[in-house]
Amino acid sequence: MELNLSSKGIYPVCGIDEAGRGAIAGPLVAAAVILPPKCRIYLDDSKKLTPKQRESIARDIREVAIDIGLGIVEPGEIDTNGLAWANREAFKRALLDLDVEVKGIITDALGIDVDIFQLNIIDGDEICASVSAASIIAKVSRDSIMEYYDKLFPQYDFSHNKGYPTPSHRERLKIYKPSIIHRISFSPVREVLEYEE
Repeated sequence: MELNLSSKGIYPVCGIDEAGRGAIAGPLVAAAVILPPKCRIYLDDSKKLTPKQRESIARDIREVAIDIGLGIVEPGEIDTNGLAWANREAFKRALLDLDVEVKGIITDALGIDVDIFQLNIIDGDEICASVSAASIIAKVSRDSIMEYYDKLFPQYDFSHNKGYPTPSHRERLKIYKPSIIHRISFSPVREVLEYEE
C-alpha cells in the first residue's frame, strides 16, 4: 500500500489507528506511524496479539519507524464531544505530534478533516503495514496509561481490564462508583449514576 503511494510521488505516508474506543474508562489514544519503505518487521492487528507480543513488536516498530506521533483524548473530552469527534480528534492530534511532514495518510476506515491525501481503508490494520504498526503503538501506549491509572485507582483493576467493560469491571463500578477517569456518557457508567439518583 505505502509503496504503491510512494511510486505515485506520495511520500512520506503515515498510518493512523486508535485504541480505546470501546472502553468505559481512560483515554482514547491514536498513533500515527511512518515506516521506512520495505519495512521487514512482523505486523498484525493489535487485537490479535498477546500483550507480550504487542510490547515486543512495539519495540521493533520504535526502532525502525521514521517517526511516531501520539494523540490522546481524555474521558471528559469524550463525554463532552462524543466518540466520533474524539476518534477524529485523536487522529488529528497524532498527526500533529509527528515531526515529519507527511504527504499522505492511511487510516482504518475513518477519514479526518485535514488537507492531506488520505486513504480510508476498512480493515486497514490488517492489510496496511503502517496502520497495523499504528494499531500496535496506540494499544501499547494506552495500556501503559491504564497501568498507571491502576496504581491510582486499584479498586477498578485497570491493569487487567484496561478500562473495558468486563463483567468484573462492571461489578467494581457498582461497588466503588465511577472514578474521575470513567466516561460518564457511556451506558454502563451512566446506568450506575442513574441508579444512585
